[in-house]
Amino acid sequence: MPPATPKTRPSRTARTPAAPTSFTITQLAAEFDITPRAIRFYEDMGLLQPARAGRNRVYSPRDRTRLKLTLRGKRLGLALQEIKQLVDMYDAQGGAAPQLKAFLVTLQQHRTQLEQQRDDIEVTLAEILQHEKRCRLLLAQAA
Repeated sequence: MPPATPKTRPSRTARTPAAPTSFTITQLAAEFDITPRAIRFYEDMGLLQPARAGRNRVYSPRDRTRLKLTLRGKRLGLALQEIKQLVDMYDAQGGAAPQLKAFLVTLQQHRTQLEQQRDDIEVTLAEILQHEKRCRLLLAQAA
């Protein structure tokens, strides 16, 4: 009878791949499904500050996080100036409380604005419905 061979187990100290220390504009564009032109625009607006390797832009994990926060702010409908203020606070060393308080104020202002827009849209839709009914009535009378 052959001797039993010990089963090998995966090492418990197996290493996970290290996070990248830099990104190209192409990598960020692909990851966030945006164009390199959009990334350059955010750079021009002061939201990103890539290093240079010759003519190539080299983005740090900090730039990647700032881009992610910028895109999140855009999805929320915030203006770039509001996003920049919040993202700049992200870099500040004062802790998260000032950033969170500012974010709450910005969100409350944005909510108020959107609620007003919704009310305006509802009024406009009601007016359109009224005009449609009047046009149908006039068409029915003309027939």
